[in-house]
Amino acid sequence: MAERVHCLYRVSTTKQVDHDELNQADIPVQRKACREFAKKMGWIIVGEEQETGVSGYKVSADDRDKLQLIKKQAEQGKFDILLVFMFDRLGRKSDETPFVVEWFVKHGVRVWSVNEGEQRFESHTDRLTNYIRYWQADGESQKTSIRTKTALSQMVLEGRFRGGKTPYGYRLEKSGILNKRKHEVNRLVIDDEEAEIVRMMFDLCVSSGYGKFRLAHFLNDHGIRNRKGETWHDATIGAILHNPLYKGILRSGETYSEPFEELQIIKPELFDMAQSLMTERTNENKEYRTLPLNTTGQSLLSGNIFCGHCGGRLTLTTNGKVYRQADGTPLKKKRIRYVCYNKTRHRVECDGQTGYTMHILDGIVVNILHQVFDKMKSATSDMIVGNACQKQMALLQGDLKRARTENTKANTDYESLKAEVLKAVQGKSALPMEVLNEVLEETRQRVLDTSRRVTELTLELESENSKMSEMQAEFDRIASWSEIFDSSDIATQKMICGYIIKKVRVYRDYQLSVEFNINVEQFLNGIDSVEQTDCFEQAMAQ
Repeated sequence: MAERVHCLYRVSTTKQVDHDELNQADIPVQRKACREFAKKMGWIIVGEEQETGVSGYKVSADDRDKLQLIKKQAEQGKFDILLVFMFDRLGRKSDETPFVVEWFVKHGVRVWSVNEGEQRFESHTDRLTNYIRYWQADGESQKTSIRTKTALSQMVLEGRFRGGKTPYGYRLEKSGILNKRKHEVNRLVIDDEEAEIVRMMFDLCVSSGYGKFRLAHFLNDHGIRNRKGETWHDATIGAILHNPLYKGILRSGETYSEPFEELQIIKPELFDMAQSLMTERTNENKEYRTLPLNTTGQSLLSGNIFCGHCGGRLTLTTNGKVYRQADGTPLKKKRIRYVCYNKTRHRVECDGQTGYTMHILDGIVVNILHQVFDKMKSATSDMIVGNACQKQMALLQGDLKRARTENTKANTDYESLKAEVLKAVQGKSALPMEVLNEVLEETRQRVLDTSRRVTELTLELESENSKMSEMQAEFDRIASWSEIFDSSDIATQKMICGYIIKKVRVYRDYQLSVEFNINVEQFLNGIDSVEQTDCFEQAMAQ
């Protein structure tokens, strides 16, 4: 009676399901070879299973459904031989696969490979051979993984697309460059239509405080669909908002490329602001958050308003009160207040007010913002940025000039001493060799120290120049905010307020202490400080 055979075919990637040029046989090749081998041996194939996109190195045998199904059928005695194209199709884990093969043999199933024959366990040598085979396969998998990661990292550093799904906002086009297999390589280019949607996402995130859920609702409500014509999912938008590719940086694992301007859809500073905003809104940072968690509602201050007496965060409450109009008709008005959470919940002792009327407190802060805008408009960016940086720049430039002078002198002295040592070797110097060697070593150390100092100061000066550029960009951003603030919706006003003001502490009778974000503080150091005089009266007048 012919022996019954069950075949197992496996490929590590879905690309190997059909014919390709990868170094491992694809499933059609494995199937053809196994069927021909079984026919030649006079066996009958009673079952075939295939695993596509399953790594024999990364995936445990316990997690491979097809392998578990075959083991169950082996226990039921439904076949006599397990046939694979090569033994590594059963797996590549040195600490697991040898025992999987042995398990089948112990259950009365012979294990055959088209290319390597039968695996027996009749002697100690058989068991050792079995283990060595999978130990080698394990090592090859590790080396392949390293080579793949290295190749992908190199592609990223060179600005080449590493393959896979084309990110939203981009499309592929032929580059005219052939790879080793003579296939034309694709390159990423910006898709103008999709890029506009990406810019909208980041603008709404940064300017109006939209998170991924709100963005998904906004796009779907406005009939804007994804590439497949389907509605947006918040997880997809979250991935877009965190992808550094949109500022021109390619990534593969822990490898990041330098920025490629031709791939930039979002300006780097805008992308970084979005990351900072999303980080601050995470649960881990809720105690330190000063930007608004959401921008819905009517209040200007949300997330950065605190009680000056106990330090607790102020929260919003709304209640209604009925007023009688002149004709006796009842009119219900909403009353919105900021209240001290600590005091209302009796969490800590607080001698401040329980609450503050929203429109009065918001009005005071709006007046302060207008003062900031007016004072920055009245001063040039050169004056403000220069005042903030020029003193430090001048100090660094002076230190660098002195360090370079010292380094030049140390190098000159070192060269002279080397010449003197040569004379001493030739017997032409009046100085002893021991003294020369000691002085030469001291001078050499001086060369190293001064060179290190020059390098440090050069890097520090470059950093200061970069900081100055960032401050200029920040100044321009605040200047643009001053032009749009009054005409913006409340969501945008909230975000502008949060970017400029880090924290507001409010005391009894609406006395405020305002802490600005660091760049704003630097700007204000270059001009007269913002006065809060009459802010309360102005707010009440409004």
